[in-house]
Amino acid sequence: QPPTITHQSPKDYIIDPRENIVIHCEAKGKPHPSFSWTRDGTHFDIDKDPRVTMKPSSGTLVIDIISGGKAESYEGVYQCTARNEHGTALSNNIIIRQSRSPLWSKEKVEPILVQEGVPLVLQCRPPAGLPPPIIFWMNNNFQRLPQNSRVSQALNGDLYFSNVQTEDTRNDYICYARFTHTQTIQQKQPISVKVLNNSPAGERRPSFLIPTGAQSTKLVLRGQVLEIECIAEGLPTPDITWIKESGELPSKRTSYESFNKTLKIVDVTEADAGSYRCTARNSMGSNFHIITVTIKSAPYWITAPKNLILAPKETGVLTCRANGIPKPSITWTMNGISIENSPKDPSRKVEDDSIIFTDVQTGSSAVYQCNASNEYGYLLANAFVNVLAEPPRVLTPPNKVYQVITNNPALLDCVSFGSPKPKIKWFKDSQTSVLDGDPYILHENGTLEIHVAQTDHSGKYTCVAMNDLGNTENHVSLEVKQPTRIIKQPEYKVVQINRSVVFECKVKHDPSLTPTMTWLKDDEELPDNERFVVGQESLTINDITEIDEGTYTCIMNTSLDEDSAKAMLTVVDQPDPPTDLELTDQRERSVQLTWIPGDEHNSPIQKFIIEYEDSLHQPSVWLPMTEVPGTKTTAQLKLSPYVNYSFRVLAVNKVGPSVPSYPSRQYITDPAAPDEYPSHIEGAGTEPDNLVIKWEALTGFQTNGPGLQYKVIWRQKGVDKDWTSVTVANVSKFVVSGTPTFVPYEVKVQAINDYGSGPEPPPVEAFSGEDLPMVAPENVNVRALNSTIAEVHWEPIPPKSVRGRLKGYKIYYWKERSLSKQNPQHEEQQILTFSGNKTHGKLPGLDAFSLYTLNVRVFNGKGEGPSSPNQQFETPEGIPGPPAFLKVTNQMLDSLTLEWGPPVERNGVLTGYVLKYQPINSTNELGPVEIVTISANETSWTMENLKYSTRYKFYFNAQTLTGSGPVVTEEAVTIMDEGKMSNRLLENKCMFNVRGHVRTFSMNILALLLLLYSIVVSTFLLSFELLVSQFLFSLVTYSVRPVDPVFRNVSTSVAEDWANISWEYLGPDKNLYVEYIVENSKEDWKKEFVNGSQSFLIKGLKPGTSYKVRVVAKDQSDEMVHSTEELIITVPAMASRQVDIATQGWFIGLMCAIALLILVLLIICFIKRNKGGKYPVKEKEDAHADPEIQPMKEDDGTFGEYSDTEDHKPLKGSRTPSNGTVKKEDSDDSLVDYGEGGDGQFNEDGSFIGQYSGKKEKDTAEGNESSEAPSPVNAMNSFV
Repeated sequence: QPPTITHQSPKDYIIDPRENIVIHCEAKGKPHPSFSWTRDGTHFDIDKDPRVTMKPSSGTLVIDIISGGKAESYEGVYQCTARNEHGTALSNNIIIRQSRSPLWSKEKVEPILVQEGVPLVLQCRPPAGLPPPIIFWMNNNFQRLPQNSRVSQALNGDLYFSNVQTEDTRNDYICYARFTHTQTIQQKQPISVKVLNNSPAGERRPSFLIPTGAQSTKLVLRGQVLEIECIAEGLPTPDITWIKESGELPSKRTSYESFNKTLKIVDVTEADAGSYRCTARNSMGSNFHIITVTIKSAPYWITAPKNLILAPKETGVLTCRANGIPKPSITWTMNGISIENSPKDPSRKVEDDSIIFTDVQTGSSAVYQCNASNEYGYLLANAFVNVLAEPPRVLTPPNKVYQVITNNPALLDCVSFGSPKPKIKWFKDSQTSVLDGDPYILHENGTLEIHVAQTDHSGKYTCVAMNDLGNTENHVSLEVKQPTRIIKQPEYKVVQINRSVVFECKVKHDPSLTPTMTWLKDDEELPDNERFVVGQESLTINDITEIDEGTYTCIMNTSLDEDSAKAMLTVVDQPDPPTDLELTDQRERSVQLTWIPGDEHNSPIQKFIIEYEDSLHQPSVWLPMTEVPGTKTTAQLKLSPYVNYSFRVLAVNKVGPSVPSYPSRQYITDPAAPDEYPSHIEGAGTEPDNLVIKWEALTGFQTNGPGLQYKVIWRQKGVDKDWTSVTVANVSKFVVSGTPTFVPYEVKVQAINDYGSGPEPPPVEAFSGEDLPMVAPENVNVRALNSTIAEVHWEPIPPKSVRGRLKGYKIYYWKERSLSKQNPQHEEQQILTFSGNKTHGKLPGLDAFSLYTLNVRVFNGKGEGPSSPNQQFETPEGIPGPPAFLKVTNQMLDSLTLEWGPPVERNGVLTGYVLKYQPINSTNELGPVEIVTISANETSWTMENLKYSTRYKFYFNAQTLTGSGPVVTEEAVTIMDEGKMSNRLLENKCMFNVRGHVRTFSMNILALLLLLYSIVVSTFLLSFELLVSQFLFSLVTYSVRPVDPVFRNVSTSVAEDWANISWEYLGPDKNLYVEYIVENSKEDWKKEFVNGSQSFLIKGLKPGTSYKVRVVAKDQSDEMVHSTEELIITVPAMASRQVDIATQGWFIGLMCAIALLILVLLIICFIKRNKGGKYPVKEKEDAHADPEIQPMKEDDGTFGEYSDTEDHKPLKGSRTPSNGTVKKEDSDDSLVDYGEGGDGQFNEDGSFIGQYSGKKEKDTAEGNESSEAPSPVNAMNSFV
């Protein structure tokens, strides 16, 4: 490969004389090129100058200046040459110049005297530097001089005044020149200007100070910046405007500077040439100037020559096309030598800006230089022509994986090398078709582009490079990923200072990519502060401060893409307090307050609150005075006399109020007479012969002056014509004595001070004191409307007897006793109040069938009058209350007993009880209802002919002549008939004579087995059912415990989460409470007040918990005087209906299976015993046939004389106690009771000892008298 310049210094290279000179020249080629330099067109031998070195493997020169070299001795035009065996490449001509910052030439600067209003130009004339310096004007304090439309700096650095003013007088106008390369600043001598006003210039139309004349020209090169200026003088100061006469100004590239005096256009093109008009205008007229702009251009590339790699006998073209104004000339060199002086090559032909190569041969490789130049510059480009024959090589790494995001372009590289230039073809996966056409684009360099990649474009791709010398292929892979998207962007937040804020940023991304979240504040990294907590999908900022305000950006990026979202954080706070309080427009009764608002802290001020302090009457106490909207900064304040005012202002925004401002100066108003009279004037007597007049005293703020007093004025209304008055001080009430009882007065109170009297108030009506009413209501009568309500009537008393303001009537009533009880039960007196002049009222909530006493009294504001004579009345009968308790006892097979207590509240004479009951089957369905009427003197009832093992529900209530009371319910279960099956079997067994026959023996075995089954099953079922029945019954019924003599019939019942306790109380009137506590708890007793009731429902109990409960009577000092015993109740853990397990199919099947198994085992054992032939049973049976033995009926398999007429009669001794236990003597039925003799028992080998022992047989009657025999269980155990 021939050499190629890869890096070089700029054409115009200005160096710093204090640093080493580095001239860059880097090139590549194979073999690596060597380097040489020319200086000012001649060879530069670096070996002869010890200060010049060349970097290894590089053409870069380093000239040592720091150690004592002089930079100016190395100024010149340098050019680098890079060559190898295939050609020579040249760098640009690099002009090296030393930067200079010369001092200002010494000059004497005279002071400038100028009349006001005339123009002035202060010249700078900086020294010529390299590069030119930057000019600015400052004073002695290094402060920039202010500039405006009147005073401005021109492009050449001079300071122009359109018209001077007296304020321009100063002696330190200093021009500074800053040289950027050397970082030095040079200062001109200060210029002194004095503006005189003894002969000021008058107003005039504008004229131009620069440029001069009507027209001027400006030359600028293409691509540079055009700056043209117009500075005009005039009075008033003129304004400058710009237009382009031959077209529009390019808005995107145009700007105005120096107060519109300079027009600036960047990146100038040929279209910017033309005439530009600047117009200066003031009130006196206008003037204009035309600047003609000419555009020239240094050469610029249209087509730069490109390297050519040609195979032998191929054709190629080097093209070098450039443009410029004027048009540049093109010259060619080969390996740095003019092409005219280069060796002739018949395959090469030069035609102006092109070199055409045809039928090239190996060995004709070279580097060609194209130089395009005109008077404004030049362009130099190197391009090599390399002639070689090479088979294709793919330079892209094999098996490279490309990853792109869906809907983005995918570019698969196939960088190849070969000569002739290889052709590229692409294939996908195992397909044989060439990838060409939509959606694939094959670029000239071999790259395959998929313009919009989709998921199905993922796969393995193969590129094949081919030329005449061979072909090669390369495999790459494409993976199309899902894009990264922020699905929940952070939201705009407004947060109060010192609070916290959370920005959420949730993202969705391709699962194979790992996202990284980055947060920025104002496009910069977050502050290194522990208050900023970056979470997985959030940013939390704690303890917000004002500096945290800004724009926060969430950036979620992966290795392939990123997504971002921004949100603003606005930090708000209470406003700063207002400042600079001033009092203006001061008057006798008003003043204007003004202030300057403080910082709003991003929350607009809604209002200002003005407060005042009266240091004369209430020092250090600030009171609100008025409010004004947040848009105002003044307030007109109304003032009161005799006040030492100070004011302060608070600003209020949405966050809250500011701290108060500093107080204003004090403002004192003059004293005056009071402006108002006391408020809330009223009068009322406290005794029958007085009148108390009261008012609300004036505040110090209201006194208006010293010496405050009150003039109290009164007269009896309708009687006195003249007013009586008295003057008092330091009080707010006055007592008028000796008044008639409860008569109207007119009263007034007037404020007086040392400066006069205040306004006189209108009179207020008041009454003198009241006395107790003199008489009681008459003709009181009462009538019971029903058993709980009575109506009372009376006649009102005469108005004069009221002796005050009539408030109403009160009825005092109390219960003497219940008509259904012999002993009196006097209750506490109750009072009903009827407001106003009522003549009747109703007494609710009375007890039925009771004797009451009442009287009526009138009352006024002083109190109650005498009572009317006592009246007694009786309430009629009502329906009774619920029975005190209901419980079930003595549960038998077909009967049970209900016990109850009479209603605590009988409300009349009991006429009887009504009992309703109905069975409940195993599916909780209710059966038919049976009704029983019971006389009133009964407290228990036995239910007979019930069905065994059946649940019943009972409904019970009491009755009077008025009707039936509320119903109480209860449930209970009858006992199961445990002996039903065993009774049948044993009766059948009694029919057989046990005399040793095999048949009888077999029947005994069968009977015993069935008996065993019956006992096991019935015992299990009975025990289980009784246990459940007793458990459920224990949950709902408790026996009566001994109690205090004044309490009786105390009972309780319990359900899932409540308990009901009832009682009868026979003691004197006391406060009754029901108290309860968790058993074994150390907490205080919980108590419920239950006066007037004899039962109470305790709710909210915890299931599975035991409680202690008692009823207590307490006296007025809350001391306990009577109590029941503590009852222990247990709330069931789970309340549910009993399920009759004996009726469940699974249980019946299980019991049958167990019995069958036992039967099979016994039969097998019996057969094994008989196989031994020890007992000739068959022979004995034949020899002693018993004619009394009846054969079994073959059709139904029953014993011949069996009868089921006694199915429902229990066997003797088969009763199971109610507690569910089974006693041995009651449940083990004796075989002797049903056999023929008392000796009928099994011996050790299973035979009947009584039959085969040779004893005398007994008759049947004797057998029935036997009392002791082993149980069937023991007999079977002996048998087995």
